[in-house]
Amino acid sequence: MRETDVLVVGTGIAGCAAALGAAREGADVLVVTKAEKPEDASSDWAQGGISTTGTDPETFTQDILDASAGTADEDAVDVLVENADEAVADVLVDTLGVDFDVEADTDEFDYTREAAHSEERILHVDASTGRHILRPFLNFLADHDSVEILEDTAALELVTHEGRVHGAMLDTETTGEPVYAGTTILATGGIGDLFERSTNPAGSTGDGIAMAALAGADVADMEFVQFHPTAYAGDDPFLLSEAIRGEGGLLRNGDGERFMPDYHADAELAPRDVVARAVQDEIDATGAVTLDVSTLEEPFDEAFPDLAAKCAERGVDWESGIPVAPCEHFLCGGVDVDHVGSTSLDRLYAVGECARTGVHGANRLASTSLLEGLVWGLRAGEDAVGVRPEAVEAPELLDRDPDLPERFAAEKFHRLRRTMDEYVGLRRTPDDLGRAQAVLRRLKGEVDAYVRTRTARDLYELRNASVTALLVARAAAENDESVGCHYVEQPAAADAD
Repeated sequence: MRETDVLVVGTGIAGCAAALGAAREGADVLVVTKAEKPEDASSDWAQGGISTTGTDPETFTQDILDASAGTADEDAVDVLVENADEAVADVLVDTLGVDFDVEADTDEFDYTREAAHSEERILHVDASTGRHILRPFLNFLADHDSVEILEDTAALELVTHEGRVHGAMLDTETTGEPVYAGTTILATGGIGDLFERSTNPAGSTGDGIAMAALAGADVADMEFVQFHPTAYAGDDPFLLSEAIRGEGGLLRNGDGERFMPDYHADAELAPRDVVARAVQDEIDATGAVTLDVSTLEEPFDEAFPDLAAKCAERGVDWESGIPVAPCEHFLCGGVDVDHVGSTSLDRLYAVGECARTGVHGANRLASTSLLEGLVWGLRAGEDAVGVRPEAVEAPELLDRDPDLPERFAAEKFHRLRRTMDEYVGLRRTPDDLGRAQAVLRRLKGEVDAYVRTRTARDLYELRNASVTALLVARAAAENDESVGCHYVEQPAAADAD
């Protein structure tokens, strides 16, 4: 049996911030992560940057609300904006010394602009900001006396008793090992593995959302799955940062025509959901969409060397335009939390992409995900201290039946992804969402039958993915209003007799 003051599940920016916040308050912190290297976390893949308030916090607030189609929780947005600059300065600049890009002639920070932002306010390091934040963060925590990090370790189930969470079962032994914690903070990232094409790293299976939901925690806004409009359209997709369009990149269809001015007054800098649907429409109509980088003020490989290298690795001639297509990117909903990340279950917190803070509403503003993870991670970590761990009866994870066939989980995942892509993608219909729920309920039932007698990480990931996918499809079916990244096509009315 193992005990800790605070258990953090996940090592993206939100999990790291939570661990730092708790450690600063004197708590002993155990961080567990499935990741074996930094690039296994979504934060490491973040490109564009991290937003600050810029010259006017009120304008930043309005941009967030506008991008959300007016659905964001205004109180939550206020929390984000009021804490943004202090958190960035304290943790990223002063504590970690992140080497954000500066203007050559002044050595002042080189702020950039992205879609739906009204001004240049985003700090960045080339177009690979996440990597330059997360890796120093992990190194800092690894050297902290009060923090222990267990890599290649998955949380399988939450340990609960009478509506209170007491820690989690880990896969450190064949049949699971309990870690009892005063408080538990979920920071498990997104749901990219539920779709065939995603900007998330492998292993983004909605673990925290599923574990929390199965334990009885409230979830909210699960229908709001954001698709990024400009991911590389070939095999092995990667994100083409919105910063490219912020610096003047243009979208052209298969006929070479610029089309975004026909869809929105802000053209390429319209909200993500608008651009994503427009890109897909033009692909359907003309066969392709490319991102024209010849219009940038400086050469693409000088302005965005990391992205130019990715293009070169795939043999893409960026001078002829980079082929792009929408790709699953971010879940705006998740485990429902308050302004310090506390869930509806006692002693359980959730932060980062697996949490629904209310900041994003129906659509997330660019470069606010790292900021939200940082702000809510710190607040959750600080709030989670002061509770002693208590051992209760832990769930028994059985492992008595023979191993499943080697391709079992992979084949079930293929079925799940095909269902989500076909029925729960950029555009949805009531009939399709009904079909999706039927398929996903059957799949979940099949997986549950195996989980009862077998304990294996890939099986639990499949269980978590099927639970989360069903939550997304169910929420989408219950919301018949098209708003933000949830777009419902209603059937045409029957002709009158």
